[in-house]
Amino acid sequence: MNKVAENPSKNRTVPYPIPLVIVSAVFVTLYLVSNIMAVKIVGIGKWIYFDAGTLTFPFAYMLGDVLTEIWGYKTAKRVILLTLTCNILLVLCTWIGVFLPVPDYNDAIASAYNRVFTYVPRLVLGSIAGFLCGELSNAWLMVRIKKWTEGRWLWVRTIGSSIAGHLFDTVPFVLIAFAGVVPWIDILKLIAFQFVAKLAIEAIMGTPLAYLILGWMRRFGITSQS
Repeated sequence: MNKVAENPSKNRTVPYPIPLVIVSAVFVTLYLVSNIMAVKIVGIGKWIYFDAGTLTFPFAYMLGDVLTEIWGYKTAKRVILLTLTCNILLVLCTWIGVFLPVPDYNDAIASAYNRVFTYVPRLVLGSIAGFLCGELSNAWLMVRIKKWTEGRWLWVRTIGSSIAGHLFDTVPFVLIAFAGVVPWIDILKLIAFQFVAKLAIEAIMGTPLAYLILGWMRRFGITSQS
């Protein structure tokens, strides 16, 4: 009897594609949103200065921790490089929009668009430098701390790795994005407050959310592959 040849693709298994795609998509989105929001500097009183992207950025780090915790450093690194590519694509597309002609009645909107997206390339350049230094060191430390603690104490891994990650991200980002535009005293304030704010947001909101996401995944049988 002739056997019907099996389709090899049916025998291939892709580990948990839907959760990985969802986490990766939200991770990339949060980084892109943070870069655009960073155009606005928020000032409260004389000492508190931060860019608006500080509010969303820690949640991207939290998802980076989830990626590393479940799928390992190699997968997290691939998603990080994908995000880098999306950042560059964002700059290219919005930069093209700056030079496109507009009708006279749309000058005000075009001017606002140009003011935002003319500055975005510099923000993205700073973001790329900080992103690579911060996120890769965060993912690397996440794996190392997991080995040192033998898989216990998730909060130690998320917060411990983020201390180094946020430092290596914040300093190059602020220096590249705002040097020459913002007074140096305000740059120091930006670095100090953003570093503290990112850690606080991740510790108070990001880490509990990471526990919820990881708990939800484990309920559906999605466990660490690292």
